[in-house]
Amino acid sequence: MTRIGFHASHEQHSPSRLLRDIAHAERIGFDEAMCSDHLAPWLNSQGQSGHAWSWLGAALARTRFPIGVVTAPGQRYHPAITAQALGTLAEMFPERVWAALGSGEALNEHVTGDEWPPKEQRDERLRASADVMRRLLSGEQVDAEGLVRVHRARVWSLPETPPPLLAAGISTATAAEVASWAGGLITVGADAQATAQTRKAYRDAGGRGGLLLQIHISLERSEEDALAAAREQWAQATVPPQLMWELSEPEQFEAHADPTDEKLRAAVVVGSEAEDVADRIAAVAEGFDGVFLHQVGRDQARFLDRCERELLPLLRERL
Repeated sequence: MTRIGFHASHEQHSPSRLLRDIAHAERIGFDEAMCSDHLAPWLNSQGQSGHAWSWLGAALARTRFPIGVVTAPGQRYHPAITAQALGTLAEMFPERVWAALGSGEALNEHVTGDEWPPKEQRDERLRASADVMRRLLSGEQVDAEGLVRVHRARVWSLPETPPPLLAAGISTATAAEVASWAGGLITVGADAQATAQTRKAYRDAGGRGGLLLQIHISLERSEEDALAAAREQWAQATVPPQLMWELSEPEQFEAHADPTDEKLRAAVVVGSEAEDVADRIAAVAEGFDGVFLHQVGRDQARFLDRCERELLPLLRERL
């Protein structure tokens, strides 16, 4: 049975609001949760960006289900520091926390003042960071040279079982690239053919572990309201893919977005009828072990109430 998770979007909601939302999500029957890890929002209209690692400790203490985070070691975070943060959470909350590692976005990483490297170098840095983290979380003392430099690092407070290190990837090329080191894959999308190709690329390259999907949805009272919410809160999804990781300011995403109805519908499952939305989620999530729902609209409490009444029961039947 496919697990159904709730996505906590730090870019859109205050940390305190997200604590209430995640407790609400667990209470109504979600199996688990995940969150983003940003320094800046994609758009000025989103208006938030709390520190994910500070929030995770509070969220795990307030709930009982697993919570994961998508994060980017290597520039804004040194991988030894990320490993220590993850190890501490896993020691306090055994077998309830995981991290999916990505190569990052200039939006968050440019603040260090370091040059934003090309994609090939970012992928190499991610592999090196993942190796450092895996070794540290296994209890090793680690030295490393190259794109990631480490000097006699050790994480002293560790869980009995190292937490899973997954990879985050959207394209088939990235899915194949990370298969050599990842303990699972999380991808994002609203197109069934595209997500199936990413899933296949990972498995064909020897990728092991679970397959997870994050899907953006806009479930509102009317189709017009759903499109308006997607346009106001998730217009960056219409930015050309080759620019998504290269732009460094919310204003740049706003300038490059093209939030026509057609492009919004390609990136977000937009609708007013829960049954239709459930059908479309099920089609995109076929073959995945877990699916995380991200409601892009502002009113998460109303969405969660509707999940309890309509969407979750429908998804349980379909997944």
